[in-house]
Amino acid sequence: MATDQTSTTDPDVYAEFEQRVTRIRNVDNAAGVLKWDQEVVMPDEGTPARAQQLSTLSSLSHELLTDEETGDLLEELESADLADEQAAVVREIRREYDRQTSVPRELVERISETTTNAHPTWKEAKAEDDFETFAPVLEELVSLKREYAEHVDPDADPYAVLFAEFEPYVDLETAEHVLERLRDELVSLIDAIGDADADLATDAFDGEFDPDAQEALCRDVLDTLGYDWDRGRLDTAPHPFSSGTQFDARVTTRFDETDLLGSLTSTVHEFGHANYTLGLPDEGYATPLGEARDLSVHESQSRLWENHVGRSRPFWERFLPAVADRFPATDDVTPAEAYEAANQVYDDNLIRVEADELTYHLHIVIRFEIERELIRGELEVAEVPEVWNDKYEAYLGVRPETDAEGCLQDIHWSHGSFGYFPTYSLGSVLAAQLYAAAEDDLGDLDDRTREGAFDDLNGWLRENVHAHGKRYTTPELIERATGERLTADPFLEYAESKYGELYDLEGY
Repeated sequence: MATDQTSTTDPDVYAEFEQRVTRIRNVDNAAGVLKWDQEVVMPDEGTPARAQQLSTLSSLSHELLTDEETGDLLEELESADLADEQAAVVREIRREYDRQTSVPRELVERISETTTNAHPTWKEAKAEDDFETFAPVLEELVSLKREYAEHVDPDADPYAVLFAEFEPYVDLETAEHVLERLRDELVSLIDAIGDADADLATDAFDGEFDPDAQEALCRDVLDTLGYDWDRGRLDTAPHPFSSGTQFDARVTTRFDETDLLGSLTSTVHEFGHANYTLGLPDEGYATPLGEARDLSVHESQSRLWENHVGRSRPFWERFLPAVADRFPATDDVTPAEAYEAANQVYDDNLIRVEADELTYHLHIVIRFEIERELIRGELEVAEVPEVWNDKYEAYLGVRPETDAEGCLQDIHWSHGSFGYFPTYSLGSVLAAQLYAAAEDDLGDLDDRTREGAFDDLNGWLRENVHAHGKRYTTPELIERATGERLTADPFLEYAESKYGELYDLEGY
């Protein structure tokens, strides 16, 4: 692997260490393919075997990472004069080693098997609108994750420990500050929009849209953005996601016959994730140098492409003809109307993945507050539906009538992913910060988007974000790319300018 300075370490020691890291990562990557298969194409009755398979791989990865030999290699390398990239790999593996050696293997296996079995239970509960079906599993997952956090750091806030699984270098206090600022400062903007007299073309894409034609259109949008089909594929899943490596980064979406924009925005969002994964250096595969810099940065890439590109007016000037080709009934929709429809702010939406760009963050705040209280033992699982509904009524002015459209709508808790949700808002904030920095370097990007010329933007992201993998910590990466620390200022300025113009608001 290429390095940027000469190392005085015995090369055999680092080579042995890197070989060990590669074995661990290949086990993890194999598990990732099995998880993709489970959510996309696995037969319904495949769960018992899949749970055992994933539990075995999880245990094997844990054993390789926490083996005494790994610790010995880390100690020897940490006292050596390493090249910068080598030191970064050692830093990242040391962090994982310290966390995982504090957790018993049996607990790792239990968590893996429980989350695998939780997935079909969640699907059933959501389909049947029956929270009581999922509640026992959720209780078990909360208990297991509390136990996990206790092993990692018995003196720390257990939710902070779990948040660090997804964002290890941005502390929980920073995340809380960002979320509180978004909640406080977006409310007045959302209220002003609710009181506005603007008549947006919210019905521009009303109608029924054949799912097969929607899939063809989603392939069109991936072509337009430059998705590498030789290293990816498009499939459907109940909850859209992207997974993989720089050699195989897959995208999923879902189709609703009455919601054309939903499948498009989901596809563009997941393209952003896959595009980041595909931009990681090939030579860094199966080491931290070839892995994404955690979830806030990952989410910044999906939100950048979804919102700053895919919801922009220049994008609709470019892409609307493709929509009309697939759906001739839309041939009288103008780019301005498409732009308005793609950016309407909903006053009655209950579903996070269908939320507009502004109220989305209140959906995140609700989940964040609930899961934080669950993990801290301040909320019982049985109370979740009522608390969820109360918060929706208080924050968004709507109240779910069913648990399926309420607390059962997200897949994350069935994965045991407590601490994940804040990264969505952190990613949106970072997306605006990165896009502003890209425009500072490249100039206004609207004309390039209008022409479907995304090479400059993608090249900037490759150079400033993707190519570094985990070489830098999150704060270091952000400062190198943008010249400043993580800040909500660019996002709030962007939101106020964009929606102030859309809704003809005074003072924005």
